[in-house]
Amino acid sequence: MLHVFVHRRAPGQFVHLIDRLVALGHDVVVVAETFERLIPGARCLPYRVAPPPADSAGSRGAADYHVRTGEAVAGILDRLRAAGCRPGAIVGHAGWGGLLFAKDVFPDVPVLGYCEFFHHATGSDFDFGRPEVVVSLADRVRIRLRNAAQTATLSAIEAGLSPTRWQRDQYPAALRTRIAICHDGIDTAVCRPDEAAVLTLPDGRRLSRHDRVVTFAARDLDPYRGFPQFVAMAARLAATDPSVVFVAVGGDGPGYGARRRDGRTWREAEMAESGLDPRRIVFPGWLPHRDLLRLFQVSAAHVYLTVPFVLSWSLLEAMACGALVVGSATPPLAEVVEDGRTGRLVDFFDTDSLAATVREALARPAATEPLRRAARRHVRRFYDLEACLARQLALLGALTEARPAGSRAAGAVTPP
Repeated sequence: MLHVFVHRRAPGQFVHLIDRLVALGHDVVVVAETFERLIPGARCLPYRVAPPPADSAGSRGAADYHVRTGEAVAGILDRLRAAGCRPGAIVGHAGWGGLLFAKDVFPDVPVLGYCEFFHHATGSDFDFGRPEVVVSLADRVRIRLRNAAQTATLSAIEAGLSPTRWQRDQYPAALRTRIAICHDGIDTAVCRPDEAAVLTLPDGRRLSRHDRVVTFAARDLDPYRGFPQFVAMAARLAATDPSVVFVAVGGDGPGYGARRRDGRTWREAEMAESGLDPRRIVFPGWLPHRDLLRLFQVSAAHVYLTVPFVLSWSLLEAMACGALVVGSATPPLAEVVEDGRTGRLVDFFDTDSLAATVREALARPAATEPLRRAARRHVRRFYDLEACLARQLALLGALTEARPAGSRAAGAVTPP
């Protein structure tokens, strides 16, 4: 059976599912704007969409980009149709417009949308920690238009899929009943504790579980993932404990937020403002995955902070590796980390509490062992790759086999 996957930066969240389908003998076509990894056995078809012009970066910029993305993907799907290809299912990210017109090309093919995040003007990432900010009408219009592609897509396709319950619950109530909850999956056979793990830093230093290593990891070192709070905490600890090694993994891009107006990266600005001695912290950029796992394995405390936003794979991978997570008491974390049982949670903005919690973990490493073991058990129970893949394959099977072609699957796929 042929399955078509649509993503902006493939394979993204579909990497494990595509791998498994190929291994099972299915034909797989991946349609994407960029390919972060090529999967052997899958056919890759790129599309090109010009970014919004600078003068349209306001309320209509994202909506225009999403529509043009949908048109570009629809063009590729239409060429597949003209060539005689009929997918068993189309699976794609619902947030960037790629699935907008999929049902117009293949009205009888079931479509499954990955529902990662539904934006809100209040009570979510946009106004988090800023009670003094008045959300303007222009902000509300821009955010509603940013969701327009998702709303239109979900009104047309058969079902959706969200990785966590909190992320699913951000969607309008009328749409949630057709969004299943299933994480992409964590390979707990690969992401596992290793007492003998050693990580060699770019400067040649070798870190092991015997070192006092405090870690941080994000796609980019930005405020959405609490990088300013991490640096402030590191400055406090470094001033009183000369043995701690801080390692912050991530790029220097704007991440999920905006670039600084002064032209500096967030790393440059936070290091200058915190007064942290640059010799006390290592910035290796992006690490190969095997080295990232070694970092988690040698970590004495892994700091993961986030505003109310999507949950990172790295958090669950760190837990699976037996790292002690010290995280923010924000909704995405509260779903997977229980304070005092599978990790520690502190207020996102309270760097004093963050520093005190990390200091305690460094002072009493034996006391953290029950939390580390419980964290790994939790990931294996609820997010193990094999269980998640089985659920995803069952979901595809429900869409492609358990209903007449062309019918709506509303209610056929329900959250656990």
